[in-house]
Amino acid sequence: MKIFESIEALEAALGTEVAVSDWTTISQERVNLFAQATDDPQWIHVDIDRAAKASPFGGTIAHGYLTLSLLPKFLESSVEMRFCRMSINYGANKIRFPSPMHTGRRMRGRFSLLALERLEGCVQNVWHYTAEQEGADKPVCVAEVVLRQYF
Repeated sequence: MKIFESIEALEAALGTEVAVSDWTTISQERVNLFAQATDDPQWIHVDIDRAAKASPFGGTIAHGYLTLSLLPKFLESSVEMRFCRMSINYGANKIRFPSPMHTGRRMRGRFSLLALERLEGCVQNVWHYTAEQEGADKPVCVAEVVLRQYF
C-alpha cells in the first residue's frame, strides 16, 4: 500500500510507477454477473461450451470493460490518499484492450502517475492503468484515466 499524506507527496510521485495491486481471479461467475449488469451476454463471455469449441481463445473471456471496471478496486487496494475526503472518476483519455482476459485466470493493476493539476477544492490527476494477466505477454487493458480528489 502506497500512502500519500499530502498533495506535495503525490506531486513527488509524478512520472513514476506508484503501485501494483494484488492479483485477483476473474471467475466465470464474475463474468456472468457483469454480462447481466451490462446486458451484454455475448457467447464468448458466457457460453463455456461454445467458447471452448468456436472461439479463437479456447474458452470464455472477460469483457474488456470488466477489466477496466476493476481499476477502482485495484487502485483503492494499493494507493491511499489521506489528504482527501472524496475521490471521483472524472473520465478517461485513452482505453485499449490489447489482449483477451481468459476466465479463470488472475489479473492485477499497475499504476503510474502521469499528470497532476491543482484545481479549486481538489486535485485532478491522470493515471496510466495497466491490467495484466498472470503469465501473459500483453496487457488486457491499458487506460489513461482522470481522477479528482477533493479535500
